[in-house]
Amino acid sequence: MRILVVEDEVQLADAIAEGLRLQSLAVDVVYDGEAALERLVVNQYDVCVLDRDIPRVHGDKVCEHIVATPGDVRVLMLTAAGSVIDRVGGLSLGADDYLTKPFAFAELVARVRALGRRSRPAAPPVLERAGIQLDTTRYEVVRDGRRISLSRKEFAVLEELLRAEGAPVTTEQLLERAWDENIDPFTGVVRVTVLNLRRKLGDPMVIETVTGLGYQIR
Repeated sequence: MRILVVEDEVQLADAIAEGLRLQSLAVDVVYDGEAALERLVVNQYDVCVLDRDIPRVHGDKVCEHIVATPGDVRVLMLTAAGSVIDRVGGLSLGADDYLTKPFAFAELVARVRALGRRSRPAAPPVLERAGIQLDTTRYEVVRDGRRISLSRKEFAVLEELLRAEGAPVTTEQLLERAWDENIDPFTGVVRVTVLNLRRKLGDPMVIETVTGLGYQIR
């Protein structure tokens, strides 16, 4: 899942981003509405965590842009104003959910994941294929009864491969879904991550290379 965090309080924005990355999510961060609109044109996001009161372009305008643009980006609006009128106002703009500051980070994660599930085809919380079970809520991976410890990126890549239900997933799709905009697409990071995944998952090898395309788990 790829997230855009738009928040002008730099420390809060960076803390939200780092916390979401610890949940195996790819996160980009901007600190004003103008930069948010630029990112939304360039990148495909599942969820936008959007502070309502941001400089340059107000959060309401960013939300209206997202709603008016074809796509499946879900909006979680943040605000320091907690009145019913403010919440109704934010939702009437087309925001999918609303969270008042200060908030519990666990609640933010739960809301982001719930919105992310709505932006993509429905998938069960536990993905299973080729003897592998991946629990997206507990962040656990088991193969043939053996528990496997994965890094955040390894977990994210394996989740994308399992979500594909046997279809090939391109290298570009893996970069888009599991990494943020700071990654250099020419570093071979996907290939290295897949090699590590194969080693940790053990034999028989289940992640196949699709020549000229990407990878798949049949």
